[in-house]
Amino acid sequence: MAATTDSERSAESRRILDRVAREADLSGLALVGRTVERARNHLGAADADRDDWAEVWGTRIGRGIAAVLTIALIAWAASLLVAGA
Repeated sequence: MAATTDSERSAESRRILDRVAREADLSGLALVGRTVERARNHLGAADADRDDWAEVWGTRIGRGIAAVLTIALIAWAASLLVAGA
């Protein structure tokens, strides 16, 4: 195993610190922006195979239905909690 030089270790440390700083940026707008972007990519099937239109649209439809059902279940649970209080 080759010995690492001080400059290599220093460069790696800077890369790690830069990455931590980017990930730790939890200011309100940055956090909301990243969350919205992740939701848009997830519901838009950004991770699906772009060459297969059926997979893209099937993923979009399935995730859309799941999002609607999740919101409906949350609303139903909230109405039960409010009615019981």
